Amino acid sequence: MPETKLTPGIAAGRLEPGSYSENFADLHPRLEDHEALVAADRCYFCHDAPCTTACPTDIDIPLFIRQIATGTPDAAAKTILSQNILGGMCARVCPTETLCEEVCVRETAEGKPVLIGQLQRYATDTLMDKGVHPFTRAASTGKNVAIVGAGPAGLACAHRLAMLGNDVTIFDGRAKAGGLNEFGIAAYKSVDGFAEREVAWLLQIGGITIETGKSLGDGVSLAQLQSDYDAVFLGIGLGGVNALGLEGEDKDGILDAVEFVADLRQARDLSSIPIGRDVVVIGGGMTAVDAAVQSKLLGALNVSLVYRRGLERMNASKFEQDLATSKGVRIITNASPKAVHGNGAVREIEFEYTDDDLNPTGQTIRLAADQVFKAIGQTLEGDDLPDVDGNKIAVTDAGRTSMSGVWAGGDCAAGGDDLTVTAVAEGRDAADDIHAQLSGA
Repeated sequence: MPETKLTPGIAAGRLEPGSYSENFADLHPRLEDHEALVAADRCYFCHDAPCTTACPTDIDIPLFIRQIATGTPDAAAKTILSQNILGGMCARVCPTETLCEEVCVRETAEGKPVLIGQLQRYATDTLMDKGVHPFTRAASTGKNVAIVGAGPAGLACAHRLAMLGNDVTIFDGRAKAGGLNEFGIAAYKSVDGFAEREVAWLLQIGGITIETGKSLGDGVSLAQLQSDYDAVFLGIGLGGVNALGLEGEDKDGILDAVEFVADLRQARDLSSIPIGRDVVVIGGGMTAVDAAVQSKLLGALNVSLVYRRGLERMNASKFEQDLATSKGVRIITNASPKAVHGNGAVREIEFEYTDDDLNPTGQTIRLAADQVFKAIGQTLEGDDLPDVDGNKIAVTDAGRTSMSGVWAGGDCAAGGDDLTVTAVAEGRDAADDIHAQLSGA
């Protein structure tokens, strides 16, 4: 973030050196063997388990927990990975508190669910630590598929296609594969380069080539891909960031939260990341919370997260909200940005309070700010794309678009939640549909 280094009030190295490793330690450390057995023993192994129904990737949760309980975590990992090849990362970042764990019978009866997410991590980490890849490729189909985007949807699609015997080439605009998992989540949710290691492990299936530094409109065109390959899958995410639409939005110190989170994820030395004294984050989703919490962990004195609707309307889960407040983030709701104040650099952000229907009340508040992060949603970018539905690519069935031979999934596709686990499910299902169509099944 070079533009911030000369902005008054923003500085790097606000904390003592040892504080950074402590602040950005693993949010949920891996369970020890005994802890995993105790946690697995709490599962009722329900028939028609509600947790499985709530999982976007349809993992047989009672089965994999029973496999852990009987001392076969490798088998548990294969159960997970057969449905969700990125089960290791999803165990770290999936909002289990609003999915599988929310509907757990233990949660309903006792208010304390089985630790499904942590048990999933235990199983997948146990297998991956051995360097074992539990799947093998089928005989070659002679078909070639292009995938644009090396994020969760693209990687899941690529792995399933390769496993079924197809050759796959993935194109991605960044210098490193991983997409959201590599660049878009809080540093404390995935430590020790796990995202990169998971990609390398996934590629052990064979038949997948990744070409970085190429994206639609920059080294790759959709028309050319349609000509050169038997099928195309778009997992391009949402590359643009919405603007506040305020005069003065271009002042120094106003940045995109997405870029801030990405810089943190790639930083070798967290003390080199410049952070303000008074930070304001605008938005109510996971990215907003990640930016706010990490600002506090980097040494910001005052951090406010401001959302235009009420707490119950925030996309960030209750767990994420509580995490933010536990780290000292102040959450202000029902307030919309109205004006940016400052001479050259931002000094204050003015908000106007709104009612539940976003109608202005006439009451305003000014927050001191030397650094502001925008986390108010992202937009689809690209030319000559298939038909769109609102701000995303329109899809039917298992990700089929308006263009023959072109599928889409993940954040760029209409209809799904903007979650890693949903992207994996959409990429996997599109791969099965692509394979069926190419093989004439």
